[in-house]
Amino acid sequence: MSRNCGKVDVPRHGIAVIPARVRKARDKAKVEKSVQLVENWILGRLRNQTFFSLSELNRAIRAELEELNSRPFQKLNATRRSLFESLERPALRPLPVTPFEYADWKKALVGSDYHVEVERHYYSVPYIYARRKVEIRYTAKTVEVFWRGERIASHVRSDRAGGCTTVRDHMPPAHQEVLDWTPERLKQDARAIGVFTERLIERVFERCRHPLQGARTSLGILRLKKAFGSERLERACERALRIQAISFKSVHSILKKGLDHLPPPEAPQSAPLIQHANLRGSEYYH
Repeated sequence: MSRNCGKVDVPRHGIAVIPARVRKARDKAKVEKSVQLVENWILGRLRNQTFFSLSELNRAIRAELEELNSRPFQKLNATRRSLFESLERPALRPLPVTPFEYADWKKALVGSDYHVEVERHYYSVPYIYARRKVEIRYTAKTVEVFWRGERIASHVRSDRAGGCTTVRDHMPPAHQEVLDWTPERLKQDARAIGVFTERLIERVFERCRHPLQGARTSLGILRLKKAFGSERLERACERALRIQAISFKSVHSILKKGLDHLPPPEAPQSAPLIQHANLRGSEYYH
């Protein structure tokens, strides 16, 4: 609480919360005494009454509270209401235009992909902050990232688990160039090479956490066509799919070692069911 007050409430409301010290009961004696007075006054007067709705009870409490605030002090020619009107009300400030929004804070290490995670969603920061420790302030609507007290990124909060929110300006120049290659465009180029190449590119995007990562891997695979030709690339993609090697490094290794000239490996066969006296089938439960 004190952390949020220090970073948000003070500049916004012009106040600071000063909590009572630990093991210093006298710090809050006046507050506790006031609570006790109000509690005894209202409960004592209403203890023998029966209420049949919350609104009825609230009206009775408000009436007793008004009477208590209008009651003169024993040693002071004033009431709680008159002191509030003369001393406290002139010092009050108007409420902020926007209502207060509760915020959580967390520390995080920016990933090598210049994204941070907040409740299973990923948000970008400028790529120069990759691998650095940052602080994240997140509310129901926004996510802000701070580095050494300076805000370096701000996003609209998303509740899409596993998704990414990426700002183009946060990317390094090389990644911005890749961004223009959409998954649909890459799959279309792969389809022109062959069915296995298209299927491999689809698997790449299924596996990658962020579309940008899938685009970079897919571009690398498709560019192997220049060095090795479409036919060899198609055979290499077929082999990579059969051995579940869904990566640029695997496809490039197959082509470099000439493994695409070999017959494609057989798909692994599922093991036969084990028959044993201790295994009970569905008929056992009939």
